[in-house]
Amino acid sequence: MPLARPSPLLPGLLSAALLLAGCAAGPARVAEPDADQRRAQTRLALATAYFEQGQAETALEEVDRALAADPLLAPAHGLRGLAQASLGQNVAAQASFTRALELAPRDADTLHNHGWFLCQQQRWDEAQSRFEQALAQPDYRGTARSLLALGVCQGRAQRWEAAEHSLARAFELDPANTATALGLAEVLLRRGDAERARWHVERVSRSGTPADAQTLWLAARIEHRLGRHAAVEAFGRELRQRYPQAPQTLALDQGRFDD
Repeated sequence: MPLARPSPLLPGLLSAALLLAGCAAGPARVAEPDADQRRAQTRLALATAYFEQGQAETALEEVDRALAADPLLAPAHGLRGLAQASLGQNVAAQASFTRALELAPRDADTLHNHGWFLCQQQRWDEAQSRFEQALAQPDYRGTARSLLALGVCQGRAQRWEAAEHSLARAFELDPANTATALGLAEVLLRRGDAERARWHVERVSRSGTPADAQTLWLAARIEHRLGRHAAVEAFGRELRQRYPQAPQTLALDQGRFDD
């Protein structure tokens, strides 16, 4: 099918902490690490902590120190790519991911992270290939996370059938994951199955997870598709009261239920 314009599928729902795999872990060294390698691992751990706190520039400085001590530390190149990508340095990020995968071509975390980077660049086929490579690694512990990322990426490419398949698999593995449930609800609504979409949103609501603007807007759109006008009004009131400046509130006020 021809590629349509990218969909704004759940643009703010999936945080970096949820989608991006861990950075500090890497293939174990056969020999006992020497002083430089130990220094590099310490710097990498510090860089990871900075990155997880949103301090990408500081993380990048620490990564560079780690690589100065051990240029062959593959996870450091991967984290370097993440930090560079978060700073908009996409050409440099691509080079860092490439180097990381040259050093550790079967590292599932790096494959996952590169897949998400490629998805952000709207390089849909390359992104899917990276996620599939990550998922193919034996004993990979991030299967549900990579299926979620893959499903969201497929949704952004408006490949709805594939997105539903990936997200349904992720939901089977991790039914408590709110992002997976809401992502699947979005895709089901796009595919015309509003009843099943509603079931997933209600399930999230019963879990006690606070509803953000996206969730309220998704719920309103589902109820609109089902013709439940009182429910649409109820979600709309809550959306206006809690998030008056949100783009979802503007879409509601403009009646753009089918965007």
